[in-house]
Amino acid sequence: MVEADGVPVGLAVDGANRPDMKLAEETLESIPVERPEPSADEAQHLCLDKGYDYDEVRAVAEAFGFTAHIPRRGQEAQAAKRRARGKARRYVVERTHSWMNRFRGILIRWSKKPENYIALLHFAFAIITYRCMGLFG
Repeated sequence: MVEADGVPVGLAVDGANRPDMKLAEETLESIPVERPEPSADEAQHLCLDKGYDYDEVRAVAEAFGFTAHIPRRGQEAQAAKRRARGKARRYVVERTHSWMNRFRGILIRWSKKPENYIALLHFAFAIITYRCMGLFG
């Protein structure tokens, strides 16, 4: 799932036994909105967790024009914690996951067909986006 300020804008679905890092490129390709070109003044950031700490993911993020913020695994993580600006902002991702967990059909996948599950995800994302707009309370 790709988010813009906590609002989901792209997704890729696969089995639970597939590592997240394998879906990074597919997820970034699924963003339906035309992104502005990143520049030196207006960089586009991509915050991911330690599960994406692979050179392949960093290369994909760079190919899409993102500045990747991925904490390192193991010993390198301790050095990253010492830098004030090196930590990723995990609360945005965790908050969005919490919003998604409020939808029972997503929390436990009852749908057998991937198309039905993706439709439920899109519906949930639409409701989350609607609520984040703040127009109607």
